[in-house]
Amino acid sequence: MGRMPAVHDRHGLRLMAIHAHPDDESSKGAATMARYASEGADVLVVTCTGGEEGSILNPAMDQPGVAARMAEIRRQEMEAARLILGVRQEWLGFVDSGLPEGDPPPPVPDGRFATIALGEAARPLVRLIRQFRPQVITTYDESGGYPHPDHIMTHRVSVEAFEAAGDPDRYPEVGVDAGLEPWQPLKLYYHLTFHKERVLALHEEMMARGLESPYAERLAEWVDRAEDTGRLTTQVECADWFETRDRALIAHATQVDPTGWWFRIPLEVQRDAWPTEDYQLARSLIEVGMLPEDDLFNGV
Repeated sequence: MGRMPAVHDRHGLRLMAIHAHPDDESSKGAATMARYASEGADVLVVTCTGGEEGSILNPAMDQPGVAARMAEIRRQEMEAARLILGVRQEWLGFVDSGLPEGDPPPPVPDGRFATIALGEAARPLVRLIRQFRPQVITTYDESGGYPHPDHIMTHRVSVEAFEAAGDPDRYPEVGVDAGLEPWQPLKLYYHLTFHKERVLALHEEMMARGLESPYAERLAEWVDRAEDTGRLTTQVECADWFETRDRALIAHATQVDPTGWWFRIPLEVQRDAWPTEDYQLARSLIEVGMLPEDDLFNGV
């Protein structure tokens, strides 16, 4: 893939990235955000829950007292990651649903994010959209990227808020009644992080260099689905910000082991084999021309 020249002035452009938990912003679209922020765009991460139910996934952080302070620690980690990426961040204030385990899995406890009525859950997000006035929003697809109830709920509230924020008759309590004008975002994107074409390219590059690929088993078990065909519409060149992305991810120290799976593909392999972060353009209210595109702000 060819290298895309940097754009040095994106002032006046605003990107809102909506995520379920602290750390999600650093594993999905982080290099894109860091690039746009470095070029002058205003980038806001919206975190729907506090990540209170997160397990300690980094053995180095499995220390007395850490689990009891998880909510506080995850806020500190989020602040550190935000600063590394050069973005702003807001909390919606909902409680982490946790990941129910079992067959069948037990229901999510009442009062958690995934159980909140859609209108109630979307209201603070509509308010933020009307305040921040983004042209572009990124979020998860219908599956949540993986079937965590908070990720699926994040998709639902993101779509609801995208459609409602520009309508003065919807959510007036966080609109005209609160002194906020309607605002209609122009484009809505879904993250495509682990699609087959990218995973295969990384795997083949590792094998070509005589390195062990962490994707061999995943590819051997991969089941192609008709609904995944043609979803990739947008590839943002951001290889120069992969290192920034990794530093932001490592800042979520309770959740990320710096010696773990996330970091088994060397950065030079990633830059050579797949130097983009990838998206599906799910909704656009403006003409974008021919697809695929290489810029979330294409047409804005």
